[in-house]
Amino acid sequence: MTQNDLMQRYQEVMFPAVTPYYGDAPFIVDHAEGQTVYDADGRAYLDFFGGVLTISVGHCNPEVTERIIAQMHKVQHTTTLFVNEIMVKVAEKVAALTPGRLQKCYFTNSGSEANETALMAARMYTGNTDIIALRHGYSGRTMTAMSLTAHGTWRLGGVFDGTIKHVRNPYLYRAPAGMTEEQLLDLCVQDVEETLATVTDGKIAAFIAEPIQGVGGFIVPPKEYFKRVVPLIREAGGVFIADEVQTGWGRTGGKWFGIEHWGVEPDIMTFAKGMANGSPIGCTVATPEVADAMRGLTFATFGGNPVTMTAALATIEYIESNNLVENAAVQGDRLRVHLDELQSEFGFIGDVRGMGLMQALEIVRPGSTEPDPARTNALMGAARDAGLLIGKGGLYGNVIRIAPHLNVTSEAIDEGAAMLARACAAVM
Repeated sequence: MTQNDLMQRYQEVMFPAVTPYYGDAPFIVDHAEGQTVYDADGRAYLDFFGGVLTISVGHCNPEVTERIIAQMHKVQHTTTLFVNEIMVKVAEKVAALTPGRLQKCYFTNSGSEANETALMAARMYTGNTDIIALRHGYSGRTMTAMSLTAHGTWRLGGVFDGTIKHVRNPYLYRAPAGMTEEQLLDLCVQDVEETLATVTDGKIAAFIAEPIQGVGGFIVPPKEYFKRVVPLIREAGGVFIADEVQTGWGRTGGKWFGIEHWGVEPDIMTFAKGMANGSPIGCTVATPEVADAMRGLTFATFGGNPVTMTAALATIEYIESNNLVENAAVQGDRLRVHLDELQSEFGFIGDVRGMGLMQALEIVRPGSTEPDPARTNALMGAARDAGLLIGKGGLYGNVIRIAPHLNVTSEAIDEGAAMLARACAAVM
């Protein structure tokens, strides 16, 4: 079976909206192990994107996989209409690790569903409907999640929800010309205040934000941003939802969750992706009073599935026992040194940003800040040719996203950086 034969079959049975990377020569995965993915021809690639920050402890991690197989031999499915012990254990672990008073969980299949659940809980708890979200944010692919998303390329199907208001995000690299970080912070806070005063009745249900914007291009906010905005939200009767779908479970280095870097405690947090190392999962955790307000008939067919819960608990315990939260900080710093060196060498790298093992390069036309999506695509292709898999994002498709697995080694970081350097030279 050739690549052309497979892609012809693919196009006949898949929605065309399912668009793989690399244009006319998509990457066809055959198998994977640890940090390495193999294509259909048997060539090995170092994985520095992990299925969009989802493979957190390596492909087919033996410790995780063995526990999944054992659970599959015991019981595979229950739904939330029945209780299984492994679901309770995961909820207890989430409550123990998350900051502040977060305690009660609701499990689903994805980050989109987790965010939907968070909005439902916020509205039922506060009695208000309006939601504040950030521009350049991404919340998922359901209709409500796309309404929350303020990233035009990901809003499909005529999606619109008038109860959702989008405010300026603290995107320093694309701030108005000459504006300092402090001035941008003041502008963003003012925008929240004006939004509350002009397009709401002064009462809202929630503010939802990613601690670092993922699809937006790994946009890191000023340190004081959340400390200044969250009190405004609570004064307006709202709760704060931290969307940790991409930033959670040690990804940002040194902390279990991205929001812990910013010194505020959320009322609700949402997770997915790296929580279960590739098994489909969504989790919404809330304070007792918020969770207790969500009453009525609702259930998730696959929520709390014992096989998925086993994958989640095994992944979290592997992160704990191998000190991967700290490893993400150490290896993230090592990676950042390499990326800063690349920026000094190649004029098309306009910005380097990120935290831990969540790092980005914004690609621009040399001598300007004009986005260069064509060179970004070429760089992704050149990295693949060099044996490295990376991702992209950003409103203009001009941000390279780099996210090695949390158990990445120093040797792999150096190897991947060398591959990336060759790719940069190839598109110079």
